[in-house]
Amino acid sequence: MASLFTRIIQGEIPCYGLGESEHCFSFLDIRPLVKGHALVVPKREIDYLFDVPDDLLTEMMLFSKRMALAIREVVPCQRIGVSVIGLEVPHAHIHLVPLQRMDDLNFGNPRLSFTPEEYQKLAEAISAAFANIR
Repeated sequence: MASLFTRIIQGEIPCYGLGESEHCFSFLDIRPLVKGHALVVPKREIDYLFDVPDDLLTEMMLFSKRMALAIREVVPCQRIGVSVIGLEVPHAHIHLVPLQRMDDLNFGNPRLSFTPEEYQKLAEAISAAFANIR
């Protein structure tokens, strides 16, 4: 059975997409720690990040860097935090989280919620910024 993220990549489940490459896809977390919290996933379903082949892992990190720069352009923050936990969905993924303080990256914090219009507006702004970063 396909993972939740594979179903998102295939368009079976809607998402607020931010950008993609031939092998990577990024979208907003719908239960974010902070505004702008995004995920980067390989399009190929691989459960554990450290099972991702080296060339794809390199691409994921470079893609994540570009996406982090785009998020930082749109969401005021000091830095973009990176976290790899990988227990909640059996599909390798990287969390990109705008940070104002260290505690913003605490996955025990209550999750935020926004209206569909707020998510869409944010996704469009990040996507536009991402398209301009090379």
